[in-house]
Amino acid sequence: MTAGRPLPYSDPVHQAAHQFLVEEAALLDAADYAGWLALLCEDIRYLMPVRVTTARGAGFDSLEGMAHFDENLYALRKRVERLATDHAWTEDPPSRTRHFVSNVRTFAAGDVGGAGGARGAGDVREVGGTGGTGGAGEAEAGAAAAVELRVESSLLLFRSRGDTREADLVSAGRTDTLRLTDAGYRLARREIAVDESVLRTQNLAIFL
Repeated sequence: MTAGRPLPYSDPVHQAAHQFLVEEAALLDAADYAGWLALLCEDIRYLMPVRVTTARGAGFDSLEGMAHFDENLYALRKRVERLATDHAWTEDPPSRTRHFVSNVRTFAAGDVGGAGGARGAGDVREVGGTGGTGGAGEAEAGAAAAVELRVESSLLLFRSRGDTREADLVSAGRTDTLRLTDAGYRLARREIAVDESVLRTQNLAIFL
């Protein structure tokens, strides 16, 4: 969990970040992967470490250097391209998914690890004319938007595939970096902390 004080939930910057996550979830549930890829930065890092069970006080709960996936934009594009081929047997028939996103907390870059809630002048720019999904242009006129945001959220994924197999649930916490661009906020980094050490979903041919 991020140290420091999150932005108020009434802050237009937080609302823009929250809307970004909700609209992203809608794209994934609709299997609009081309639209989802358009929300990613060129230098995206998409990471899900392997969780482990440890004794209280061990100081770690994931394996250093090991991940279920650690991908960049090239790898994510290849995953999406494969879904359009006849060789994506893990998703044929495709999964029916529902991403439930909650507990969203937003931190301006200058506040991460700090004690205050005020945004520093070096970490903000004036809003205006930046559209797109969750774009800062949707915030109130004259408000200040952080160039980068750290956004925490909780995710519950419902996944059903076929007619006989029981549905899967995947619970996780996500820590995202959203970057403000001329097209609005875009996802620069996502780290997914799944709430299981042994995954019970049939595969990871999905996006969290």
